[in-house]
Amino acid sequence: MGSEWRQVNLKEVTSVLGDGLHGTPEYDPRGDYFFINGNNLSSGKIVFTDATKRVSATEAAKHQKNLTDRTILVSINGTLGNVAFYAGEKVILGKSACYFNVIESVDKNFVRYVLDNEVFQGYIHNLASGSTIKNASLKLMRDFQFSLPPISLQRRISGILAALDDRITLLRETNATLEAIAQALFKSWFVDFDPVRAKMEGGIPVGMDEATAALFPDGLEESELGLVPMGWQVGPIGDAVEAVGGATPDTKNSAYWEPATHCWTTPKDLSGIAAPVLLDTERKLSDQGLAKIGSGALPVGTLLLSSRAPIGYLALAQVPLAINQGYIAMLPGGKLPPLYLLFWCRQNMDSIKGRANGSTFMEISKKAFRPIPALVPPPEVVQAFTTVAGTLFGRLIENEKQAQTLAALRDTLLPRLISGALRLPEVGAVLENA
Repeated sequence: MGSEWRQVNLKEVTSVLGDGLHGTPEYDPRGDYFFINGNNLSSGKIVFTDATKRVSATEAAKHQKNLTDRTILVSINGTLGNVAFYAGEKVILGKSACYFNVIESVDKNFVRYVLDNEVFQGYIHNLASGSTIKNASLKLMRDFQFSLPPISLQRRISGILAALDDRITLLRETNATLEAIAQALFKSWFVDFDPVRAKMEGGIPVGMDEATAALFPDGLEESELGLVPMGWQVGPIGDAVEAVGGATPDTKNSAYWEPATHCWTTPKDLSGIAAPVLLDTERKLSDQGLAKIGSGALPVGTLLLSSRAPIGYLALAQVPLAINQGYIAMLPGGKLPPLYLLFWCRQNMDSIKGRANGSTFMEISKKAFRPIPALVPPPEVVQAFTTVAGTLFGRLIENEKQAQTLAALRDTLLPRLISGALRLPEVGAVLENA
């Protein structure tokens, strides 16, 4: 670190620091404003979900804070340490989100990366209090100290990190497009039956070669699921795919976990993934641990469906792995392949969740899952779909691998850059090889 770097605390580089509303606003499902909390902050952005409450402009005006284009938001209650920029969104803040405005003489992006760094993340978690719900003190947060270089160096450092973030974002936006194309194709072929309806009207299915079009009939017939293409079967999903569960070996017995050899997954591994593919797992089992799980190591390509807390996470395994009891896993080799079933599960998630039960938390058992009626197209039609979707997912998997590699590089560079431990000339060689 050069002599031009100086130690500062957070309150020295911010003009305003406060938290959100301690209470509940009057909700309005048609309102233009969103009521957000710490769990709406992710990867530098404010994220809205179907569960995000809305409020009217009149109600929002009662609770507005001094949010500007230099505002950074941090989650401080329950969920700790999520960071996001405010970018003009129509929001009011709940108490689990604090805000501060970075002064003009400091690069706001540099400060954002300081807050993303493990040093600040450790600080905010260590200062949090509360037995049930952890809460971080705003007063103590103001005292957080870090090293601040001259403004020109701040901008160069944040520019390097932002360039990596931009590359990751582009890859994941591309993946979202690829996934949406595959989902739209599934819906067209197997929900709306567009190729069949086109032939019924004497037309030619759009965007389809002659050989593929010939696989579809020219009529519909009644079934348990309503009108379906003639000749296509309907039956329990359990007859079309082998669905298995897993287990958790005794976590206090180190012989089941060391040496850590075999991937073992819980639904937690799926909670933060950016694409529906699982490339690695947080925990690994030993040979003895794997032997304790009846379903054993499942093959690459297995579809994982979280069956509880919550129901509905989905991912295709890209490594052999074992699973815990929070999954229903669908294996390759059945009438309906896992890639097809990924989209089938998405299309039928309401039906899947509707068969769940439980007093503590909702769960769908394999026994309840297997009878769900499913349309089973002829193998040739399923193969035609998986050929197209497989090409899209091949690109998606490679993009996600690259995104994770870039994220690991960014996370390695971040603490060294913002602390001055890594000189900028040394970074260029690292980035050239990325």
